[in-house]
Amino acid sequence: MSGDGQGRKHWFDDEAGPVVRPYAMTRGRTTSEGQHRLDLIAVVVTELDADDPETDPTLSPEHVDIVGLCRDEPQSVAELAAELDLPIGVVRVLIGDLVHTGYVHVTRPVPPAELPDESILRDVINGLRAL
Repeated sequence: MSGDGQGRKHWFDDEAGPVVRPYAMTRGRTTSEGQHRLDLIAVVVTELDADDPETDPTLSPEHVDIVGLCRDEPQSVAELAAELDLPIGVVRVLIGDLVHTGYVHVTRPVPPAELPDESILRDVINGLRAL
């Protein structure tokens, strides 16, 4: 490598800005305490009585961003990942942290197996029309 900085230009891109690996945001964790599987369409809602996340020194800027986004309106896990430009796995861990600390809660979708059968709904509608 020459001393004129050519090697540095080859390895670094000043326009890219600082690079932080996703596992650094979660401190190497792939799950959070008490986290259950979060579907992509699970909806994250800010708790009404939650403290201001910016005053909590244990939260990262990404945690604060998630609470802020969900405060305006509930967001799905997929929407949060897209808005924050973070991998889904990282966002799931961060959401799990926020659920554990009481800043947000998650509403999970009804599994398809638990939805009523379409034929039953048709029978109910036909019965109501017959009245």
